[in-house]
Amino acid sequence: MSESICSRPDQGRPDRPLAGRLVAITRAEQQLGAARGLFEAAGASVLDLPALVVTPPDDWGPLDDALAELEDFHWLIVSSSNGVDAVEERLRRLGRSLSHRPNGLRLAAVGRKTAARLEELGAAADFVPPAFVADSLVEHFPVSGWGLRLLLPRVQSGGRTVLAEAFASAGARVVEVAAYETRCPKGLPSAAVAALEQAALEAITFSSAKTVSHTARMLEAAFGAEWRQTLTNTAIVSIGPQTSLRCREDLGRVDAEADPHDLDGLVQACIEALRGRPLRVLP
Repeated sequence: MSESICSRPDQGRPDRPLAGRLVAITRAEQQLGAARGLFEAAGASVLDLPALVVTPPDDWGPLDDALAELEDFHWLIVSSSNGVDAVEERLRRLGRSLSHRPNGLRLAAVGRKTAARLEELGAAADFVPPAFVADSLVEHFPVSGWGLRLLLPRVQSGGRTVLAEAFASAGARVVEVAAYETRCPKGLPSAAVAALEQAALEAITFSSAKTVSHTARMLEAAFGAEWRQTLTNTAIVSIGPQTSLRCREDLGRVDAEADPHDLDGLVQACIEALRGRPLRVLP
């Protein structure tokens, strides 16, 4: 471990409640920066544990076909920044962009990060639900779904279909298309293996159900049939209900869940999960 982890210079500072704690973040490799900044601001020593590789879908055709008919949709509903980026990329191939979308098309975003990405592109969301989960968007949607045509770009595999099912049952015509895929990395980084072997990892945070399953797969590949024992004394922290469900299924437990279901909530949940736990004596 690095000297900064061992020396714990900020231990005891109320504004850095995670000082001296080694926390792993399991997000897509290109999305670790924002989470790392928040955890480090709370004093944590952060271990990057990429658990997703974001790639194009197997076939761009369905998304491209839908975007070619964007004028025919009433709402575009995006549930991740990956979906936003994919739509913007494919629109630009047509000489268009979300900032110059059809006048009749409104945007809905699940989560502050998704909404922030839309705003960065000059296409502010018309509706963001009060809770950052798909169920909240359905519950609080500002208009009746009856007769609406909705475009839902989503991850190719592993995502929930709750939005499509709920809006279809409300009378909407839903077009759900793959906009990107998230695959499992080849294996754990060497630093993560070392931290687990030394029982130095105090918490591991998960931001989606897929990060849980992919991490479990990489742990089994690295440590064999008894891989769950490597997490015996590590707090398992989830960003939301569906991620917590997968934690229980794949890891056997979850110690804390973010509320709200975003990165700020994930940091706070990690603080609560580790509150009162003694600091590890690191090698």
